[in-house]
Amino acid sequence: MNYEFNGLPLHILLVHAVVVALPVAALCTAATMLWPTARRRLGMATPLLGLVCPALVFVTQQAGEWLLLRVGHTPAILAHANDGRTLLPWAWALLGASLAAWLWHRVSMQKRIAVHLGTGWGRTAAVLLIVAVLAVCAGATADVVVTGEAGSRAVWGGVLGS
Repeated sequence: MNYEFNGLPLHILLVHAVVVALPVAALCTAATMLWPTARRRLGMATPLLGLVCPALVFVTQQAGEWLLLRVGHTPAILAHANDGRTLLPWAWALLGASLAAWLWHRVSMQKRIAVHLGTGWGRTAAVLLIVAVLAVCAGATADVVVTGEAGSRAVWGGVLGS
């Protein structure tokens, strides 16, 4: 497939969508997990945004691999490519976390029980879920930052001088 749009590599355009969508999905997921007002207002938007992320990351990675075949293989570009390959698992994990956060609260509201305020196993499960969801949100966001930093250094490193 040709990953070009108006003479520009599509990767350059798509990467901006990933840099926005994935952290926003992580923020919405964390808010859904922790903040009742945000949970009510976001509703299905959180898992839907989580669903978009793996598809967007996948297409961006494919466009990046296409671009990698057409540019010089400098150490900075190879570092960015290697970092970029780690993002898809995080995007899938974020989808799972967004669904888990949404379902957890949806089920607890339908049963009219505050699962997160329960005792014993209910409280332990709630704490473990909260920690896992927040860890995925932080990890996905951090990986976007690391990958984006490597990409910007590969493109702009040394251009402006020291």
